[in-house]
Amino acid sequence: MSGEHSELLVVDADAHILEPPDLWERYMDPGLRDRAIRIKKDARGLEYLEVDGKVSKRNQGGVLFTLGGYGKSPEELKPSPERTYVGCAPLGAMDAAGRLQFMDREGVDASVLYPSLALLWEPEVFDPVLCDAYCRAYNRWIVDFCADSGDRLIPIAHISLGDVDLAVKELERAVRAGARGAFIAPHTITRKPHGHPDHDPFWAKAQELDVPIGIHPTLEPMPPMAAAHFDGMRGQTWYFVVMSSIAVQAAFTTLFQYGTFETFPHLKLVILESSGGWISSWLDRMDTKFASVGRFSRLKRRPSEIFRSQCWISCDPDEKTVPAIIDLVGDDRFVWASDYPHSEAKPGTMQDLYAMGTRLSPRARANLFGASAARLYRITGRRPATQ
Repeated sequence: MSGEHSELLVVDADAHILEPPDLWERYMDPGLRDRAIRIKKDARGLEYLEVDGKVSKRNQGGVLFTLGGYGKSPEELKPSPERTYVGCAPLGAMDAAGRLQFMDREGVDASVLYPSLALLWEPEVFDPVLCDAYCRAYNRWIVDFCADSGDRLIPIAHISLGDVDLAVKELERAVRAGARGAFIAPHTITRKPHGHPDHDPFWAKAQELDVPIGIHPTLEPMPPMAAAHFDGMRGQTWYFVVMSSIAVQAAFTTLFQYGTFETFPHLKLVILESSGGWISSWLDRMDTKFASVGRFSRLKRRPSEIFRSQCWISCDPDEKTVPAIIDLVGDDRFVWASDYPHSEAKPGTMQDLYAMGTRLSPRARANLFGASAARLYRITGRRPATQ
Protein backbone atom coordinates (compact mmCIF):
# COMPACT_ATOMS: atom_id res chain seq x y z
CA MET A 1 0.00 0.00 0.00
CA SER A 2 1.24 3.48 -0.77
CA GLY A 3 2.60 5.51 2.15
CA GLU A 4 -0.31 7.96 1.97
CA HIS A 5 -2.82 5.20 2.79
CA SER A 6 -0.65 2.75 4.74
CA GLU A 7 -2.11 3.64 8.15
CA LEU A 8 -5.75 3.36 7.11
CA LEU A 9 -7.94 0.45 8.07
CA VAL A 10 -8.98 -1.41 4.91
CA VAL A 11 -12.16 -3.53 4.91
CA ASP A 12 -13.59 -5.23 1.83
CA ALA A 13 -17.34 -5.00 2.53
CA ASP A 14 -18.52 -7.49 -0.09
CA ALA A 15 -16.17 -10.33 -0.95
CA HIS A 16 -17.22 -13.88 -1.71
CA ILE A 17 -16.25 -17.40 -0.85
CA LEU A 18 -16.71 -20.52 -2.97
CA GLU A 19 -18.55 -23.04 -0.83
CA PRO A 20 -17.30 -26.65 -0.84
CA PRO A 21 -19.55 -28.73 -3.11
CA ASP A 22 -20.48 -31.08 -0.26
CA LEU A 23 -21.43 -28.28 2.17
CA TRP A 24 -25.16 -29.02 2.14
CA GLU A 25 -24.66 -32.77 2.43
CA ARG A 26 -22.54 -32.21 5.53
CA TYR A 27 -24.33 -29.30 7.22
CA MET A 28 -28.02 -29.82 6.48
CA ASP A 29 -30.27 -31.42 9.06
CA PRO A 30 -30.08 -35.22 8.55
CA GLY A 31 -33.73 -35.59 7.57
CA LEU A 32 -33.29 -33.27 4.58
CA ARG A 33 -29.88 -34.29 3.29
CA ASP A 34 -31.37 -36.28 0.41
CA ARG A 35 -32.52 -32.88 -0.95
CA ALA A 36 -29.07 -31.26 -0.57
CA ILE A 37 -27.56 -28.92 -3.17
CA ARG A 38 -24.90 -30.77 -5.19
CA ILE A 39 -22.62 -30.24 -8.17
CA LYS A 40 -22.88 -32.98 -10.79
CA LYS A 41 -21.81 -33.54 -14.41
CA ASP A 42 -23.99 -34.07 -17.46
CA ALA A 43 -23.40 -36.49 -20.35
CA ARG A 44 -20.95 -34.05 -21.91
CA GLY A 45 -18.90 -33.83 -18.73
CA LEU A 46 -20.10 -30.28 -17.98
CA GLU A 47 -20.97 -29.37 -14.42
CA TYR A 48 -24.44 -28.36 -13.29
CA LEU A 49 -26.11 -27.52 -10.01
CA GLU A 50 -28.60 -30.00 -8.59
CA VAL A 51 -31.24 -28.40 -6.36
CA ASP A 52 -33.79 -30.55 -4.51
CA GLY A 53 -32.93 -33.53 -6.68
CA LYS A 54 -33.49 -31.64 -9.94
CA VAL A 55 -31.19 -30.13 -12.54
CA SER A 56 -31.09 -26.38 -12.01
CA LYS A 57 -32.68 -24.63 -14.97
CA ARG A 58 -30.42 -21.63 -14.53
CA ASN A 59 -27.09 -23.19 -13.53
CA GLN A 60 -26.08 -25.86 -16.00
CA GLY A 61 -23.84 -26.18 -19.05
CA GLY A 62 -20.54 -25.94 -17.23
CA VAL A 63 -20.80 -22.32 -16.06
CA LEU A 64 -20.29 -22.85 -12.33
CA PHE A 65 -16.50 -22.50 -12.61
CA THR A 66 -16.95 -18.83 -13.59
CA LEU A 67 -17.82 -18.09 -9.96
CA GLY A 68 -14.05 -18.31 -9.49
CA GLY A 69 -13.35 -16.47 -12.73
CA TYR A 70 -11.28 -13.66 -11.22
CA GLY A 71 -8.70 -12.41 -13.70
CA LYS A 72 -9.67 -14.84 -16.45
CA SER A 73 -10.02 -13.74 -20.07
CA PRO A 74 -13.26 -14.20 -22.06
CA GLU A 75 -11.64 -17.19 -23.76
CA GLU A 76 -10.80 -18.72 -20.39
CA LEU A 77 -14.42 -18.33 -19.28
CA LYS A 78 -15.81 -20.61 -21.96
CA PRO A 79 -17.21 -23.84 -20.49
CA SER A 80 -15.40 -27.12 -21.01
CA PRO A 81 -15.24 -30.41 -19.06
CA GLU A 82 -11.74 -29.50 -17.86
CA ARG A 83 -12.90 -26.23 -16.30
CA THR A 84 -14.48 -27.12 -13.00
CA TYR A 85 -15.79 -25.22 -10.01
CA VAL A 86 -13.14 -26.61 -7.66
CA GLY A 87 -10.30 -26.88 -10.16
CA CYS A 88 -10.51 -23.26 -11.31
CA ALA A 89 -10.82 -21.67 -7.85
CA PRO A 90 -8.19 -18.94 -7.37
CA LEU A 91 -6.11 -18.27 -4.25
CA GLY A 92 -8.19 -18.11 -1.10
CA ALA A 93 -11.50 -18.74 -2.81
CA MET A 94 -12.14 -21.95 -0.88
CA ASP A 95 -9.85 -21.97 2.16
CA ALA A 96 -9.45 -19.52 5.02
CA ALA A 97 -5.66 -19.62 5.21
CA GLY A 98 -5.36 -18.89 1.51
CA ARG A 99 -7.84 -16.04 1.78
CA LEU A 100 -5.84 -14.40 4.55
CA GLN A 101 -2.71 -14.80 2.44
CA PHE A 102 -4.46 -13.11 -0.49
CA MET A 103 -5.68 -10.29 1.77
CA ASP A 104 -2.20 -9.74 3.18
CA ARG A 105 -0.85 -9.48 -0.35
CA GLU A 106 -3.56 -6.99 -1.34
CA GLY A 107 -3.34 -4.91 1.84
CA VAL A 108 -6.80 -5.75 3.22
CA ASP A 109 -7.39 -5.98 6.96
CA ALA A 110 -10.78 -7.71 6.92
CA SER A 111 -13.25 -9.10 4.40
CA VAL A 112 -16.99 -9.36 4.89
CA LEU A 113 -17.90 -12.65 3.23
CA TYR A 114 -20.90 -13.58 1.11
CA PRO A 115 -21.56 -16.89 -0.68
CA SER A 116 -21.45 -17.94 -4.32
CA LEU A 117 -23.46 -21.13 -4.85
CA ALA A 118 -25.97 -19.86 -2.28
CA LEU A 119 -26.73 -16.91 -4.58
CA LEU A 120 -28.01 -19.28 -7.26
CA TRP A 121 -30.65 -21.58 -5.80
CA GLU A 122 -33.26 -19.32 -4.22
CA PRO A 123 -35.14 -18.33 -7.41
CA GLU A 124 -35.85 -22.03 -8.07
CA VAL A 125 -36.96 -23.20 -4.62
CA PHE A 126 -40.52 -22.50 -3.45
CA ASP A 127 -40.66 -24.73 -0.37
CA PRO A 128 -40.02 -22.36 2.56
CA VAL A 129 -38.90 -25.20 4.83
CA LEU A 130 -36.26 -26.27 2.31
CA CYS A 131 -35.19 -22.64 1.80
CA ASP A 132 -34.67 -22.33 5.53
CA ALA A 133 -32.73 -25.61 5.64
CA TYR A 134 -30.42 -24.52 2.80
CA CYS A 135 -29.79 -21.20 4.54
CA ARG A 136 -29.19 -22.78 7.92
CA ALA A 137 -26.64 -25.21 6.48
CA TYR A 138 -24.70 -22.42 4.79
CA ASN A 139 -24.84 -20.25 7.91
CA ARG A 140 -23.46 -23.04 10.09
CA TRP A 141 -20.62 -23.56 7.65
CA ILE A 142 -19.63 -19.90 7.12
CA VAL A 143 -19.41 -19.29 10.88
CA ASP A 144 -17.10 -22.30 11.17
CA PHE A 145 -15.08 -21.15 8.14
CA CYS A 146 -14.39 -17.71 9.67
CA ALA A 147 -13.91 -18.84 13.26
CA ASP A 148 -10.11 -18.90 13.47
CA SER A 149 -9.32 -15.86 11.32
CA GLY A 150 -8.61 -13.38 14.11
CA ASP A 151 -11.76 -11.43 13.21
CA ARG A 152 -10.49 -10.79 9.69
CA LEU A 153 -13.03 -12.99 7.89
CA ILE A 154 -16.51 -11.78 8.79
CA PRO A 155 -19.41 -14.23 8.38
CA ILE A 156 -22.74 -12.97 7.03
CA ALA A 157 -25.80 -15.21 7.26
CA HIS A 158 -28.13 -16.01 4.36
CA ILE A 159 -31.81 -15.60 5.23
CA SER A 160 -34.84 -16.43 3.08
CA LEU A 161 -38.07 -14.48 3.65
CA GLY A 162 -40.22 -17.35 2.39
CA ASP A 163 -41.49 -18.00 5.92
CA VAL A 164 -41.12 -15.04 8.26
CA ASP A 165 -41.25 -17.09 11.45
CA LEU A 166 -38.46 -19.34 10.19
CA ALA A 167 -36.49 -16.28 9.04
CA VAL A 168 -36.72 -14.70 12.49
CA LYS A 169 -35.65 -17.92 14.19
CA GLU A 170 -32.68 -18.49 11.87
CA LEU A 171 -31.51 -14.88 12.06
CA GLU A 172 -31.35 -15.08 15.83
CA ARG A 173 -29.68 -18.52 15.79
CA ALA A 174 -27.06 -17.44 13.24
CA VAL A 175 -26.21 -14.19 15.01
CA ARG A 176 -25.93 -15.96 18.36
CA ALA A 177 -23.58 -18.43 16.65
CA GLY A 178 -21.31 -15.67 15.37
CA ALA A 179 -22.74 -14.13 12.17
CA ARG A 180 -22.27 -10.32 12.10
CA GLY A 181 -25.36 -9.68 10.03
CA ALA A 182 -27.41 -11.24 7.27
CA PHE A 183 -28.36 -10.75 3.67
CA ILE A 184 -31.59 -11.34 1.80
CA ALA A 185 -32.29 -11.71 -1.90
CA PRO A 186 -33.90 -8.82 -3.82
CA HIS A 187 -36.92 -11.03 -4.46
CA THR A 188 -39.16 -13.15 -2.25
CA ILE A 189 -40.73 -16.50 -3.06
CA THR A 190 -44.05 -15.16 -1.78
CA ARG A 191 -43.69 -12.17 -4.14
CA LYS A 192 -44.49 -9.89 -1.21
CA PRO A 193 -42.40 -6.70 -1.17
CA HIS A 194 -39.63 -6.51 1.39
CA GLY A 195 -41.28 -3.61 3.18
CA HIS A 196 -44.63 -5.35 3.49
CA PRO A 197 -45.87 -5.42 7.11
CA ASP A 198 -45.87 -9.22 7.00
CA HIS A 199 -42.06 -8.97 7.13
CA ASP A 200 -42.05 -6.68 10.17
CA PRO A 201 -41.14 -9.47 12.63
CA PHE A 202 -37.93 -10.04 10.66
CA TRP A 203 -36.99 -6.35 10.67
CA ALA A 204 -37.90 -6.16 14.36
CA LYS A 205 -35.54 -9.03 15.14
CA ALA A 206 -32.71 -7.43 13.14
CA GLN A 207 -33.21 -4.21 15.11
CA GLU A 208 -33.30 -6.11 18.40
CA LEU A 209 -30.09 -7.98 17.57
CA ASP A 210 -28.50 -4.73 16.30
CA VAL A 211 -27.09 -6.31 13.16
CA PRO A 212 -27.13 -4.95 9.59
CA ILE A 213 -29.19 -6.60 6.86
CA GLY A 214 -27.90 -6.47 3.30
CA ILE A 215 -29.81 -6.77 0.06
CA HIS A 216 -27.51 -8.64 -2.31
CA PRO A 217 -28.20 -9.44 -5.99
CA THR A 218 -29.12 -13.00 -6.89
CA LEU A 219 -30.62 -14.51 -9.99
CA GLU A 220 -34.15 -13.21 -10.60
CA PRO A 221 -37.05 -15.66 -10.47
CA MET A 222 -39.25 -16.24 -13.48
CA PRO A 223 -41.33 -14.22 -14.03
CA PRO A 224 -39.00 -11.47 -12.79
CA MET A 225 -40.05 -9.10 -10.03
CA ALA A 226 -38.10 -6.00 -11.02
CA ALA A 227 -35.86 -5.92 -14.11
CA ALA A 228 -37.63 -5.71 -17.46
CA HIS A 229 -37.21 -8.98 -19.35
CA PHE A 230 -38.16 -8.42 -22.96
CA ASP A 231 -38.99 -11.24 -25.33
CA GLY A 232 -35.95 -12.65 -27.08
CA MET A 233 -33.49 -11.84 -24.28
CA ARG A 234 -32.83 -15.41 -23.17
CA GLY A 235 -29.12 -15.99 -22.73
CA GLN A 236 -28.19 -12.30 -22.87
CA THR A 237 -25.86 -12.52 -19.88
CA TRP A 238 -24.35 -9.04 -20.05
CA TYR A 239 -27.80 -7.44 -20.01
CA PHE A 240 -28.96 -9.41 -16.99
CA VAL A 241 -25.79 -8.70 -15.01
CA VAL A 242 -26.21 -4.98 -15.68
CA MET A 243 -29.90 -5.09 -14.78
CA SER A 244 -29.38 -7.01 -11.54
CA SER A 245 -29.00 -3.70 -9.71
CA ILE A 246 -32.59 -2.76 -10.59
CA ALA A 247 -33.97 -5.59 -8.46
CA VAL A 248 -31.92 -4.40 -5.47
CA GLN A 249 -33.11 -0.82 -5.97
CA ALA A 250 -36.72 -1.99 -6.14
CA ALA A 251 -36.49 -4.04 -2.94
CA PHE A 252 -34.75 -1.16 -1.15
CA THR A 253 -37.39 1.36 -2.22
CA THR A 254 -40.27 -0.75 -0.85
CA LEU A 255 -38.88 -0.17 2.64
CA PHE A 256 -39.60 3.55 2.21
CA GLN A 257 -43.05 3.00 0.73
CA TYR A 258 -44.13 0.95 3.74
CA GLY A 259 -42.40 3.11 6.35
CA THR A 260 -40.18 0.24 7.53
CA PHE A 261 -37.32 2.50 8.61
CA GLU A 262 -39.64 4.63 10.70
CA THR A 263 -41.30 1.62 12.28
CA PHE A 264 -37.82 0.36 13.15
CA PRO A 265 -35.70 3.51 13.64
CA HIS A 266 -32.58 1.58 14.62
CA LEU A 267 -32.69 -0.86 11.69
CA LYS A 268 -29.47 -0.95 9.64
CA LEU A 269 -29.67 -1.73 5.91
CA VAL A 270 -26.82 -2.22 3.42
CA ILE A 271 -27.24 -2.04 -0.37
CA LEU A 272 -24.76 -4.37 -2.03
CA GLU A 273 -23.19 -5.01 -5.44
CA SER A 274 -25.41 -2.55 -7.30
CA SER A 275 -22.85 0.26 -7.77
CA GLY A 276 -23.08 3.40 -5.64
CA GLY A 277 -23.23 6.35 -7.98
CA TRP A 278 -26.99 6.12 -8.53
CA ILE A 279 -27.90 6.67 -4.90
CA SER A 280 -27.63 10.46 -4.96
CA SER A 281 -30.04 10.93 -7.84
CA TRP A 282 -32.37 8.27 -6.42
CA LEU A 283 -32.53 10.02 -3.04
CA ASP A 284 -33.21 13.30 -4.86
CA ARG A 285 -36.06 11.65 -6.75
CA MET A 286 -37.50 10.04 -3.62
CA ASP A 287 -37.29 13.33 -1.73
CA THR A 288 -39.09 15.14 -4.55
CA LYS A 289 -41.85 12.54 -4.71
CA PHE A 290 -42.11 12.60 -0.91
CA ALA A 291 -42.94 16.30 -1.17
CA SER A 292 -45.49 15.82 -3.95
CA VAL A 293 -47.14 12.41 -3.42
CA GLY A 294 -45.66 11.25 -0.13
CA ARG A 295 -49.16 11.08 1.31
CA PHE A 296 -49.53 7.80 -0.61
CA SER A 297 -46.71 6.24 1.41
CA ARG A 298 -46.11 5.77 5.13
CA LEU A 299 -43.14 8.12 5.11
CA LYS A 300 -42.87 10.83 7.73
CA ARG A 301 -39.33 11.98 6.97
CA ARG A 302 -37.48 12.69 3.76
CA PRO A 303 -35.85 9.54 2.37
CA SER A 304 -32.45 11.24 2.29
CA GLU A 305 -32.68 11.87 6.05
CA ILE A 306 -33.55 8.22 6.66
CA PHE A 307 -30.68 7.06 4.44
CA ARG A 308 -28.13 9.17 6.30
CA SER A 309 -29.07 7.59 9.60
CA GLN A 310 -29.93 3.96 8.73
CA CYS A 311 -28.45 2.93 5.37
CA TRP A 312 -25.09 2.15 3.78
CA ILE A 313 -24.19 1.39 0.18
CA SER A 314 -21.26 -0.44 -1.38
CA CYS A 315 -19.45 1.00 -4.36
CA ASP A 316 -16.93 -0.29 -6.86
CA PRO A 317 -13.53 1.41 -6.49
CA ASP A 318 -13.44 2.30 -10.19
CA GLU A 319 -16.71 4.28 -10.10
CA LYS A 320 -16.07 7.79 -11.36
CA THR A 321 -19.11 9.46 -9.78
CA VAL A 322 -18.69 8.42 -6.15
CA PRO A 323 -16.11 11.10 -5.17
CA ALA A 324 -18.48 13.75 -6.53
CA ILE A 325 -21.48 12.63 -4.47
CA ILE A 326 -20.04 11.17 -1.29
CA ASP A 327 -20.40 14.40 0.70
CA LEU A 328 -23.92 14.98 -0.63
CA VAL A 329 -25.11 11.56 0.50
CA GLY A 330 -23.01 11.26 3.65
CA ASP A 331 -19.32 10.49 3.83
CA ASP A 332 -19.90 7.72 6.35
CA ARG A 333 -22.52 5.92 4.24
CA PHE A 334 -20.21 4.31 1.67
CA VAL A 335 -18.19 1.11 1.81
CA TRP A 336 -16.21 -0.51 -0.99
CA ALA A 337 -16.41 -4.01 -2.40
CA SER A 338 -14.13 -6.24 -4.47
CA ASP A 339 -16.54 -9.09 -5.44
CA TYR A 340 -13.48 -11.40 -5.36
CA PRO A 341 -13.22 -14.15 -6.66
CA HIS A 342 -16.12 -13.79 -9.11
CA SER A 343 -15.55 -13.17 -12.79
CA GLU A 344 -16.96 -9.63 -12.48
CA ALA A 345 -14.16 -8.78 -10.05
CA LYS A 346 -11.09 -7.33 -11.67
CA PRO A 347 -7.41 -7.31 -10.78
CA GLY A 348 -6.20 -3.85 -9.77
CA THR A 349 -9.09 -3.15 -7.39
CA MET A 350 -6.77 -1.84 -4.70
CA GLN A 351 -5.06 0.54 -7.09
CA ASP A 352 -8.49 1.86 -8.07
CA LEU A 353 -9.36 2.28 -4.40
CA TYR A 354 -6.18 4.25 -3.70
CA ALA A 355 -6.86 6.44 -6.73
CA MET A 356 -10.40 7.13 -5.54
CA GLY A 357 -9.00 7.98 -2.12
CA THR A 358 -6.91 10.81 -3.52
CA ARG A 359 -10.15 12.55 -4.56
CA LEU A 360 -11.71 12.36 -1.08
CA SER A 361 -11.32 14.32 2.12
CA PRO A 362 -9.27 12.57 4.82
CA ARG A 363 -12.43 11.71 6.78
CA ALA A 364 -14.31 10.40 3.76
CA ARG A 365 -11.27 8.38 2.69
CA ALA A 366 -10.86 6.76 6.11
CA ASN A 367 -14.57 5.94 6.27
CA LEU A 368 -14.70 4.48 2.77
CA PHE A 369 -11.52 2.44 3.08
CA GLY A 370 -12.67 0.65 6.21
CA ALA A 371 -13.78 2.71 9.19
CA SER A 372 -17.47 2.69 8.26
CA ALA A 373 -17.54 -1.06 7.64
CA ALA A 374 -15.62 -1.72 10.85
CA ARG A 375 -18.15 0.24 12.89
CA LEU A 376 -21.08 -1.37 11.10
CA TYR A 377 -19.90 -4.96 11.64
CA ARG A 378 -17.85 -4.39 14.82
CA ILE A 379 -14.66 -5.60 13.17
CA THR A 380 -11.48 -5.67 15.24
CA GLY A 381 -9.19 -7.78 13.02
CA ARG A 382 -6.05 -6.27 11.50
CA ARG A 383 -3.28 -7.37 9.19
CA PRO A 384 -0.06 -8.59 10.81
CA ALA A 385 2.18 -5.66 11.67
CA THR A 386 4.93 -6.97 9.41
CA GLN A 387 2.76 -6.63 6.28
